[in-house]
Amino acid sequence: LRTAEERMHSGRGRSASLRRAANAERESRARAARAAAARKRGAELAETALDRGATALEKGAEKSAPIAIILHPHPQSGGTMNNRVVYNLHYAFHRMGFTVMRFNFRGVGRSQGEFDDGIGELSDAASALDYLQAMNPNSKHCWVAGFSFGAWIGMQLLMRRPEITGFVSVSPPANMYDFSFLAPCPSSGLIINGSSDRVAPPKDINNLVAKLREQKGITITHEEIEGADHFFRDDEAHMKPMIDTVQAYVRRRLTETTR
Repeated sequence: LRTAEERMHSGRGRSASLRRAANAERESRARAARAAAARKRGAELAETALDRGATALEKGAEKSAPIAIILHPHPQSGGTMNNRVVYNLHYAFHRMGFTVMRFNFRGVGRSQGEFDDGIGELSDAASALDYLQAMNPNSKHCWVAGFSFGAWIGMQLLMRRPEITGFVSVSPPANMYDFSFLAPCPSSGLIINGSSDRVAPPKDINNLVAKLREQKGITITHEEIEGADHFFRDDEAHMKPMIDTVQAYVRRRLTETTR
């Protein structure tokens, strides 16, 4: 038989466990509420940008259409949402039935604010994604595509938003930015670049691909467009093959059930 002291300690232990469980439940609800509020603020910010013409949006035909955001190159190097690569990626996703958005990072064009070394730009990307998710809450596929600096931002967003099911990274500047945060990379995706890229040299991109391919549970597809520079300047020889490759990859992934 247990003594009165043992029963008392046992009761205290159960009470402490119940208090911890209750506290954990309250904290979980509070986190969910903060996340919902952040998504709402992000959607409102993105809608304001849309009204100012700082964003371009094409809606998919279906209410459950997959969603994608397209991220532009470095703002201080002339990068905008009207960049040729970004523009072509945008309409490539739209042709596949996506609801797709491209937008100017803060301080570019009609977007308010100023360049923030990637921190604010990542927040901008998250806000755009919030807006698309609010518009298409039943979407089963969520993609991010970025070109150059935008590829770096897109990969960071990938790490923070587990609902992203695929990515397209065009000419990622692995020689300029640290991609080691992709450990582990949470989703399969396509990395594509030109063989004659002098801005983001192929050898650095090859090293990035090799590191990502060491990770288990994902598949990194790497394609190189022969003769293309960083900007895929030749429409027929370089831009079209790049966009065709992106579309073929995304269409295939949309039929798969794994990440």
